[in-house]
Amino acid sequence: MIRKPAVAGQFYAGTKERLSEQVGGYVDPLAVKEAAIGILAPHAGFIYSGPVAGAVYSSIKFPQTFVLLGPNHTGLGPAISLMDDCKWEIPVCTFEVDTKLAAKIAMNSPQVVRDSKAHMFEHSIEVQLPFISYFSGGVKIVPISVLSASLYDCLELAKGIANAIRAVDYPVVIAASSDMSHYLPDKTARKKDKMAIDMILNIDAEGLYETVRREGISMCGVLPATVMLAAAKMLGANSARLIKYTTSGEVSGDYDSVVGYAGIVVR
Repeated sequence: MIRKPAVAGQFYAGTKERLSEQVGGYVDPLAVKEAAIGILAPHAGFIYSGPVAGAVYSSIKFPQTFVLLGPNHTGLGPAISLMDDCKWEIPVCTFEVDTKLAAKIAMNSPQVVRDSKAHMFEHSIEVQLPFISYFSGGVKIVPISVLSASLYDCLELAKGIANAIRAVDYPVVIAASSDMSHYLPDKTARKKDKMAIDMILNIDAEGLYETVRREGISMCGVLPATVMLAAAKMLGANSARLIKYTTSGEVSGDYDSVVGYAGIVVR
């Protein structure tokens, strides 16, 4: 099965030539690359979140496989969905799923359901792929969509991912796809987002989950980010770096209602 692009020509350029040019404008060829265990990257239209996503992917050494965790905006499919019987197509290339690692994650994570419905029209994972392909078209992926999960579910999924990664003999990066605060005044969004970002920089998965809920932070990928942080910590992560933060107001000029975007490397 080939999973066709759902938002090409909407969130990002729809042709090979234009997409390569578009992504090339957001990456930094001079960035110092570091080994990462996990990353946080945004998933909005590239005009808004592209500079942040480009900065994150420019800053890491590329692995053989990305485990891609994204929120489920469509509501389709089960709570936690892994799509492993397919290839993922975007205008510049087609990605293979790492079936070996996917099988190990599914085996170690009883919450995971092998499912395609959750992924067919969802953009949060798809928009990571143009940046990944820019640096390496040979990277494999394991796409996991999270619709709903308790803190316990997040930690159990993280444990399953960490155990699966330990069981393979090649480098893997866990990428959580998330935008930050939605449709708030710029000053308020930055204040709320800092609370969540501080938890991520402290590699505090439980703290992030609880802070977002307690403070009402409209971070759409908090569940993927919680899973990524917990798994990264289990794999030995002990520091994190904020690569870039911005809001949509810096592009639109509308600072009364913004969306925040953060790019973070966990190592």
